[in-house]
Amino acid sequence: MARPTRYRALHADKLSAFGLNPDLIAKSVSHAHAILDEIDDKLVQVNSERLGQIVELANLSAIVGNLFGAGMAMNSNGAFQRNGPHKYPDLLARVKGLRDVEIKVALEKNAPKGHLAKEGLHLVCRYVLVHDDFEYSAERRGCRVAIWEIRFGDLRKRHYNISNTSGDSGKTAVVNAAGMETLTPVYVNMDLCPYSQNSRTYKRYLEVISSS
Repeated sequence: MARPTRYRALHADKLSAFGLNPDLIAKSVSHAHAILDEIDDKLVQVNSERLGQIVELANLSAIVGNLFGAGMAMNSNGAFQRNGPHKYPDLLARVKGLRDVEIKVALEKNAPKGHLAKEGLHLVCRYVLVHDDFEYSAERRGCRVAIWEIRFGDLRKRHYNISNTSGDSGKTAVVNAAGMETLTPVYVNMDLCPYSQNSRTYKRYLEVISSS
């Protein structure tokens, strides 16, 4: 079954000043989806569960981010290059006047997090887990990754809630509500949106789409 490709590109003007555009974002999402689908198909062929069933969600998010970043570099015509593993930022600008970009990923309505509050330009990618028919259910998670939203903008240290509790597993920096509001939506698939249709976020998206 072919994966549905319904999405809306938003606020193209916010991207263009930084060497980005809606087509690059969409191609990078498709790249991540295509690789994930190929992995899932191979796993099913050997009677295994899909990737979303055998990988912890934190690790799955990291995989999604790496594949999306690879798609960004591959489709940017040399404007961006992937940085090395576990290095900040994820995308290095290779054209004068552009800036490096960090990629963060989160599941559903969650805010992305990391060990440190990383400042600079960010692409925040959020995804849901859909079923084999690529349909999304808010009541029951599926096992296939589907990116539903991407936001873009400049994050500062004040946009993080930082925890360093003694005895904790380590430092944690979570993008806070103000940080998420700072980021501009540039890609959304409303068929996969995990927010309730009565929620403020869902209604705001409909307003933005109707005016675009």
